[in-house]
Amino acid sequence: MIRYALKCDHDHGFEAWFGSSSDYDDQAARGLVECPFCGSRGVEKAVMAPSVSGRRRADAAPDPAAPEAMRKMQTMMMEAAREVRAHVEANFDYVGDAFAREARDIHEGRSEKREIYGEATPADVRKLKDDGVPVSALPDAPPDPSKVN
Repeated sequence: MIRYALKCDHDHGFEAWFGSSSDYDDQAARGLVECPFCGSRGVEKAVMAPSVSGRRRADAAPDPAAPEAMRKMQTMMMEAAREVRAHVEANFDYVGDAFAREARDIHEGRSEKREIYGEATPADVRKLKDDGVPVSALPDAPPDPSKVN
């Protein structure tokens, strides 16, 4: 089982459990994941720190550096997401809601080969993946670090 922090296109945050990461991808692509607050099916994974469980000896003292290490890891992950998004926005062509059509046209040789980004519905993403068109979700822009508590 895997737990994801999710958010809808109306900025409602919530968590959900899935059997595996591919189960989430499959359900999201088929429009089966929806916001429990507003029913929106425009749901994406939110940035969250990984939860790592392990065995600890009963006599071991708690690690006082653990909260600081977790904060550093979260900061590192948010910066990586910020850098990926900035790279895509600076170097790829934005095609808006024509993404699915343009990605298919590029894949099939009807349009100039280039890197693009834009918006697509979960159903469109599923169809593209089923047809072998390589697509991937762009991470959301993380919040400004100076505004995070």
